[in-house]
Amino acid sequence: MGADSTFTAAMVQMRTSLLPEPSLEQGMKLVREAAAQGADYVLTPEVSNMMQLNRKALFEHLATEEDDKSLKAYRALASELKIHLHVGSLALRFSPEKAVNRSFLIGPDGNLLASYDKIHMFDIDLPGGESYRESANYQPGETAVISDLPWGRLGLTICYDVRFPALYRALAESGASFLTVPSAFTRKTGEAHWHILLRSRAIETGCFVFAAAQAGLHENKRETYGHSLIIDPWGEILAEGGVEPGVFLAKIDPAKVETARRAIPSLQHGRRFTVADPKAGPEHLHLVRGSA
Repeated sequence: MGADSTFTAAMVQMRTSLLPEPSLEQGMKLVREAAAQGADYVLTPEVSNMMQLNRKALFEHLATEEDDKSLKAYRALASELKIHLHVGSLALRFSPEKAVNRSFLIGPDGNLLASYDKIHMFDIDLPGGESYRESANYQPGETAVISDLPWGRLGLTICYDVRFPALYRALAESGASFLTVPSAFTRKTGEAHWHILLRSRAIETGCFVFAAAQAGLHENKRETYGHSLIIDPWGEILAEGGVEPGVFLAKIDPAKVETARRAIPSLQHGRRFTVADPKAGPEHLHLVRGSA
């Protein structure tokens, strides 16, 4: 790391299509815009390649990681632009019956630095009739992933993961200074919880949070919230998108991580404890992980 350890991060906000080809065209254009504005690290949203809710249509257009044209194109683009390009996630074929929701961190030479499979599946019924069963189509991941950038360590997560704070604490305790949450939040849940959840994850861990989002009314009639965010370790919003596709940038000073953690050293203060049920007796004590 050089004398100037700061860098520029860009969130690419998309409105992904039903098909990979137009989605890739949109994503490539926005990544180029981000690089032209000086971005060193660029993050795209969850399911950057296609927004399909119909199982039959999804599996008709899925490719394996080895054959996926979007991944190949993004690797070539990272190499061309000499940036760290983080594809928030791609829907890929995992098996004949399951897809995988996989995030890819690509280096400036086009090589894959890390990949992460979304751990927590969005299976939910929302007021108003919206219903999602991600586990019906996707195989959940089992492993948290951290990777090195020139400016510090990056923890990889995806969308619904943000509701599980233990994952983020584990990443921070493993050395992450930056946490990524590429997302496709629904408008309803986004309006209620998006800013609160992301700012909480930043404050709890003393990390920067990068959250590139899907935005607007998609071809499949799903409406996503947008409002891509870059948040500093004190919980302050450095950049925010609206509800249209675009690029949103901020200058990142990794020194703010140490400053925030010195001010409130909660990562050092976690303790193991038990939860007692007086009615059940001591044999039903539950060990809860407070800190490693």
